[in-house]
Amino acid sequence: MTQNSQLAALSAAGVSVWLDDLSRDRLTSGNLAELIATRSVVGVTTNPTIFQKALEKGHAYDAQLRELAGRGADVDAVIRTVTTDDVRNACDLFTAAWEASDGVDGRVSIEVDPRLAHETEKTVAQAVELWKIVDRPNLYIKIPATKAGLPAITAVLAEGISVNVTLIFSVERHREVMDAYLAGLEAARAAGHDLSKIHSVASFFVSRVDTEIDARLEKLGTADASALRGQAGLANARLAYAAYEEVFGGERFAALAGHGARVQRPLWASTGVKNPDYPDTLYVTELVAANTVNTMPEPTMEAVADHGTVTGDTIAGTAAASQQIFDRLAAVGIDLADVFAVLESEGVEKFEASWGELLDATSAQLQAAK
Repeated sequence: MTQNSQLAALSAAGVSVWLDDLSRDRLTSGNLAELIATRSVVGVTTNPTIFQKALEKGHAYDAQLRELAGRGADVDAVIRTVTTDDVRNACDLFTAAWEASDGVDGRVSIEVDPRLAHETEKTVAQAVELWKIVDRPNLYIKIPATKAGLPAITAVLAEGISVNVTLIFSVERHREVMDAYLAGLEAARAAGHDLSKIHSVASFFVSRVDTEIDARLEKLGTADASALRGQAGLANARLAYAAYEEVFGGERFAALAGHGARVQRPLWASTGVKNPDYPDTLYVTELVAANTVNTMPEPTMEAVADHGTVTGDTIAGTAAASQQIFDRLAAVGIDLADVFAVLESEGVEKFEASWGELLDATSAQLQAAK
């Protein structure tokens, strides 16, 4: 098997290709291994919605559910066991990528219970628990970038645990996340941890920004508003990359880098295009830069493989133009602070709802297995 040329070009340009999906079927059928071999996939991200869909589809989990039911396991224990088993097995599949990249890639993420998104101490406790249960060095613990999540991120990193910070929508929050990361590294160093072993990505959501802002632009209905449709998501991400370059080119990180610290890479999440009027590869080919990750749903990955055009860096030198787009959005009446507040709130609510559906579905399957 050979790597697809477009996705290989993306990797060569400095973008790590990660799959935004995981299921036992992907693991046992060889599908994930095939994507590693043919689609340059070097990591996987998961979330409650992904696990909920995986558990409800097919019969891959039936035998384990029957065995757990026979042991009298409750719903929370079943979900914890099933999801951590999948993530551990995926981590093992990515061991070669992890070793080849000196720990940068070959990563698999598992998210803390989204019901804890506004509870710092419980988030920290569960992050430590998940890290111990999976027991793999190429694991990422996903923690949402809520206000309560920020100190949790610092505390978990201080324990020497690698973190994928999720649900970042604004550049302002991204800066707070980077600050939390640096604070975590400083605390980890004080505690005697090897900073070179601690890794992190900052998952910056893209398409949802366009979906929310486009709806507001359409409601305004003016020519100036309509001219801005489909531009906010890319501009926002490009400004986030500029902030990343500023922070990790600064003195605070330089002091940590001298002790082996790694940068916190920007990760482009929510890269499936929601609007059929836009190119289906938009949030991949237009967000190419070194030291980034793009986590894609499989249809987006296949679109890039089929007809994506990778021409190298598409972010360098775009900060000023991106800021102009945001200035124009504000000028036509878009309340950007409200946009980002709504997106964060909805993001947490969606994951909580998926977790609730996961609990209900698992409960029903446990009853059926008894």
